[in-house]
Formats: sequence, C-alpha cells, structure tokens
Amino acid sequence: MRSFAGRDILSLKDFERAEFFHLFEVADRLEPIARERRNTDLLSAKTLVTAFYQPSTRTRLAHEAAMLRLGGAVTGFSDAKMTRAGDFYQESIKDTVHMLEYYGDAIVMRHFQQGAPHEAARWSSIPVLNAGDGWGEHPTQVLTDLYTILKEKGTIDGLTFVAIGDHRMRTMHSLGYALSQFDAEMVILSPEEMAPLPEFLEELDDKGTAYRIVDHIDDVIADADVIYMEPVVQPDYTQSRQEKQDEYGLTPANYQITQEVMKRAKGDSIILHSLPRMDELLPEVDDLKHARYWQEAYYGVVMRMALLASVLGAME
Repeated sequence: MRSFAGRDILSLKDFERAEFFHLFEVADRLEPIARERRNTDLLSAKTLVTAFYQPSTRTRLAHEAAMLRLGGAVTGFSDAKMTRAGDFYQESIKDTVHMLEYYGDAIVMRHFQQGAPHEAARWSSIPVLNAGDGWGEHPTQVLTDLYTILKEKGTIDGLTFVAIGDHRMRTMHSLGYALSQFDAEMVILSPEEMAPLPEFLEELDDKGTAYRIVDHIDDVIADADVIYMEPVVQPDYTQSRQEKQDEYGLTPANYQITQEVMKRAKGDSIILHSLPRMDELLPEVDDLKHARYWQEAYYGVVMRMALLASVLGAME
C-alpha cells in the first residue's frame, strides 16, 4: 500500500481496497477526539489552507473543524469573489497555488472547473485535497459516506446501494469508482437528462463496478441496504455561484424519499444525503430510524481528521 504522507487526495479512481480500510482504521483511532469534543496537539505545527471557489458549508467547515480538533491552524478563503482569481485579474490556478503553498502545509480546494484540484497539484509542493471539482469528483465526501456505512452497517461488502438523483454529480462519480473495490452493487436511478454519461459507465465496466440501471424507486426500494441521495433540482456545478431562481422545478415522486416510500424498505436500510437538500428528501423522513445523514455530517469531521493526519504524516 502506498504511503499517504505527502500525498494528494484528488480522486478515488486509483484507490486500492487496503487504502480505504487504512483510512477507516485511522478514523477509528481519532474518532474519540471528535466524540468527546476535545482538541489535541497532533497537528499543532501545521496549517491548512482552504481554497474554496464555490460555496460550501459542510465540506469546508468539516475540514476546518478537523484541523482544529487536531490542534492545527486554518487560513484561506471561502468565496472566489474575494480573490484575485474572481476579479479583474482572473489569476490562474498556477499562480494562486504557487502563492498558497507558502502559507500552509496542505491545501483543500473546491472549484467549479472539473480538474482544477489536479491542476493545482501539478504546481503545489504541498498536498492538495479535492473538495469537489465541477462535475468531476468529491473523494473526501465519499470516503466519509463509506466510513459512515461501515460504522452503521458493520460492512460495505454485500450491500446494495440505490443511488438516486443526478448521476452527473461528482459524488456519484466517486461512489462508482470506490465501489469497484467492494463486493457491492450500485443501482442507478435518475431522470433521463441526468443519467450517467456513457464514458463514465465504460469506466465502471473497466474497473469492475457492479451496477444496474432502473426506472423507478418502486422497483428497488425493497432491495436497498443504502439509499444514497443527491438532488435532481440543483444549480449548475460548472459555475462559481448560482442564485436560486424565483421558480424552480419540483422533484418528481419517482426520485423522492418519503415516509410512505420507506414503508416498503428493509427495516435496517439507511439513508445518506451529503446535503443540502431540496424536496427529494422530505423533513418527515428525519425522524425515521433509517435517517443517517446527520451521523454522516459527524463522520465527515472524523474522516477529514484521518485524511489530514495521514497526508501530513502524523498517522501511519
């Protein structure tokens, strides 16, 4: 297994099974720190630089909280409008990263351009973590999701993942790549215009991910061990920011999870959603035993602790 020290976390395409479980083990060792709401000095000599060119609540704050729990410092920006990349100068990623690498020990980047964190890693002498790049990938989120599933279900192997929503989404891509390393099935359910691209399905075939495509939630809800959700009503992820319109579409019932739908689900199935949500996941579901998206948010801090401790060489 490759060392994580000094390593960029850009994609789950090349992750090996042993690497997933290594990070899960590190997360287990660090989890009591988050659970007990205390800080340590594990990364007290380190600084994390956040470079968020797109809005973020959970991903940015989870990385910041993780760094603070480990005793490190945080600096950076959370809006491209506040940088020289977002004004008259339109500063390049190369120039920005050449500057940021002197301000800290790792960079976590979210960008509206697919491949931007990969470009950053080309020019950075410090590790770069991809916090979501356009329609590309979101590796730290899916690592969080898999860790949540492992803690809640006790396994990832043998599970059926019903993935509902826009399959052009970066989380869906990272999930498909990750499941190639597990004995699990990905069931794809999306509107036709949000179906996975043919080239992505070819990649899943090449990697050996088990998947099938279905037309209706009623066809698969009874099979689902994990209901993995993304919105079908959402902004364009290739833009730095998109304001909500006065009018927007409603989620068709076929892609909604409600109390009524969950009456037909397995008793031990769980629902994950990286949030924010629209009307695809109604608040009436929050009180059901299946809901695990709040635990998912908690484990997001734990997994980022594991990633930061690993890439910064504090945990092996």
